[in-house]
Amino acid sequence: MKAEWEQPSSHLSEEPPQVLVSACLAGCPCRFDGATRPDPELEALAAAGIAAAACPECLGGLPIPRPPAEIVGGSGEDVLDGRARVMTRDGRDVTEAFLEGARAFRDKVLAGGIREVVLKSKSPSCGLTAIYDGTFSGTLRPGPGVTAALLRRSGILVREK
Repeated sequence: MKAEWEQPSSHLSEEPPQVLVSACLAGCPCRFDGATRPDPELEALAAAGIAAAACPECLGGLPIPRPPAEIVGGSGEDVLDGRARVMTRDGRDVTEAFLEGARAFRDKVLAGGIREVVLKSKSPSCGLTAIYDGTFSGTLRPGPGVTAALLRRSGILVREK
């Protein structure tokens, strides 16, 4: 399953979407474990066509479900600069998929004239203020995920839920 950029069939707005949200927040079961983290407000915006949804990890080619991943050696900023890697719990390096997904997500924002992005907190892709520390122990560290870091570098308004 892949999170799509398409508008939901219940699309009511004639205008292009103004907000892009992490697909898991809009009700798409695209998290690493195949679950969703729906936010009623964002689901309603997507249903009304005001928001579109996409998953950077799916855009990067990662499957659902997939092993959990965390940034090892820093934050999303460090991944962008080549100083940190994104690794799965079982030791597989998925850095390139996270970078590809972040670039594809950013490109959708820019091409679609999106004004705001709402990302899922704590995610190695989407976390904005804190992410898991790379030890798979549930410990958080300050800093953004890969997609959040790239969006901020690109001057895009980002917030998290």
